[in-house]
Amino acid sequence: MKELSSKLEGQVMELYKLEQILKPKGYDIGGGWEYDSGYFDYKINEQNGYQFLRIPFEAADGQLDERGVTVRLGKPFLLAHQYQDGLDEDARVGNLSASVNQFQEPANPDAPVSENYVKLGQSLIKDLEQDILGE
Repeated sequence: MKELSSKLEGQVMELYKLEQILKPKGYDIGGGWEYDSGYFDYKINEQNGYQFLRIPFEAADGQLDERGVTVRLGKPFLLAHQYQDGLDEDARVGNLSASVNQFQEPANPDAPVSENYVKLGQSLIKDLEQDILGE
């Protein structure tokens, strides 16, 4: 994980309006959201794992499933997961869990982030600052 400085950190706005800005740019609300917090994820790459720019947010007023909820943005960061090579050792014929869940755990869920992705992440953040803050 690599944190990135941003003027977005601490900004408060309606979640709906934030989604209207971010979703057309390729950001999705990550699957790990709770009623009080979540992440907007932008997939940067999928080579030998995946790399995301992640924008954390938390409910500032209400819960995320409520209409009109406002959120406070956290410090953006880059996240890299590195896949394991080869087949899942638990994926064998007759293994019910392997037939349901075919995906391996990442070899390194907090892999180092290359400098190229750091530069790209900083550029993406600058674009978001311009779109959200008008800077």
